[in-house]
Amino acid sequence: MSGSQNSCETPKPSNDYRTNGGIAEESSDSEEHPSLSASQLLSLKRKKIVLHIDLNNTILVSDAVTKQGTAAALEYFLSTVTWGRMAKGKWEWMCESPSLLPPCEGAVSYYSQFGRVVGFTKAGPGRCFRKVFEEHLELLRWPSDLPAHKELSVKGEDGKLYHWILPSFFQLLQDLASQGIEFSIFFRTFGTDLPRLLMVVQRALEHGTHPLFPVLPQLKLSVDTTPGQIRCNTKGVILIHGETRISTQDGERSLYRYLSSSHGLGGFQDHFNWWAQNTYTIMGGKPLWIDPFDSTIQHIFIDDNIRQNNDDTIVHPKVFLDPESSKTRTASISELYDLCLIQTDLLRAISEPSYFTQRIQICMENYERNLRQQLG
Repeated sequence: MSGSQNSCETPKPSNDYRTNGGIAEESSDSEEHPSLSASQLLSLKRKKIVLHIDLNNTILVSDAVTKQGTAAALEYFLSTVTWGRMAKGKWEWMCESPSLLPPCEGAVSYYSQFGRVVGFTKAGPGRCFRKVFEEHLELLRWPSDLPAHKELSVKGEDGKLYHWILPSFFQLLQDLASQGIEFSIFFRTFGTDLPRLLMVVQRALEHGTHPLFPVLPQLKLSVDTTPGQIRCNTKGVILIHGETRISTQDGERSLYRYLSSSHGLGGFQDHFNWWAQNTYTIMGGKPLWIDPFDSTIQHIFIDDNIRQNNDDTIVHPKVFLDPESSKTRTASISELYDLCLIQTDLLRAISEPSYFTQRIQICMENYERNLRQQLG
């Protein structure tokens, strides 16, 4: 299994979510998927996608656990996507703009070298990226012509109002529905924002509380506001949701089937302590089951901490060995990058309304090609 790498350029700010009533204009199938045949396009439409979406620095620019507000969370993200190296005891920048992937061999992110730095672009070494920070912070502003919303807007460190949930997430829901793609969503987080997020999303989808997306109730998407848990140990993985309790000791296929049969939106709190015990490597990450032989279901994980370094990544991809097999292997991140794994480019998620939609379409195309290779 192999995807395509995503090279990131400095985004061009644009956050017009009001065009066409908040629904992105749809180009023709031939324009969106110029390399796919008519039968492949039909297969994409028929396939169900199950999205696993992280919260902090993916669809939320804040963090309740670390008590980071909007500006601090954005600065932190910038420190993870700007690159350099230590030379003669001093830090030397090796990039002129942020990017998800290192610009060359030997480059490391500022965060991986020094950890969290307060005021990274204001008073810290990242001052050269201050303009990028200011542009994207402005794009996060809650529209000045709209009153504050107690659930969807949040006051930043500077006293200004910002979006709590990125508009590009709601745009994704509208885009997938308008394209006739069957989907379900699980929010997957180590943090504590999940119960609140599920309630806010439910009100936006079922009661039309988002002023920029008034048509959301027309999508008829349900939200399960009861968070579940995913817990890991040396014996395997246990998924808990209400009265439901499924363990990999009963076969890993059982968890795959449960997640694949989902409808609407829900969420799980993953096991941070397990990730920490495994020194933040792939083996302790959020588990994701993938069947590369399944032509009807595609699981896709979106997280800013997905990295192509297996020693520093947040998802544990478990790929089934054979059709209907209950045995899996751990796949490398690079093998599934842009296929079943999307590393969130927060800057693009802020500046481009259809960012998530575009990334998912790329994964669907890559998966379709891979499936045809697998099945011969």
